[in-house]
Amino acid sequence: MPQLQPTILKDRATPTPVDHTFLPQDIAKGVGSLNESSGVPIGDNRLTVSCTRSSTGKWKPRVTFAFPIVETQTINGIDSPKVVRTSYVDLQFTFEETSSEAERNNVVGMVQSSLSASKTLINDAVVKLQGVF
Repeated sequence: MPQLQPTILKDRATPTPVDHTFLPQDIAKGVGSLNESSGVPIGDNRLTVSCTRSSTGKWKPRVTFAFPIVETQTINGIDSPKVVRTSYVDLQFTFEETSSEAERNNVVGMVQSSLSASKTLINDAVVKLQGVF
């Protein structure tokens, strides 16, 4: 069972990718929550990690992300932060209870590889919002 711990993730900023440190916040009902503090809690990037088992015996590891964009709005001379949009990611795996660790490792490796900028089919659909033809 993995321990909730600080997790550093690298973005794709150019020319130099930036490390983002997500710090443990809470564990509730088997879901670990981590935040990358922005200084304003509504603007914190959020990461959750969990692994549940369905009634049919299937394992369901899940990783979610929320990346809010906050702007300062001024009303009657008072500045306050406001979330103007949020990007969400929900990565849900489903593994049979008979799957091997090697199988699961290979699946995760292929998913990770599919998100490489060099995989233009997936990259251009997800990053550039282009349709598939």
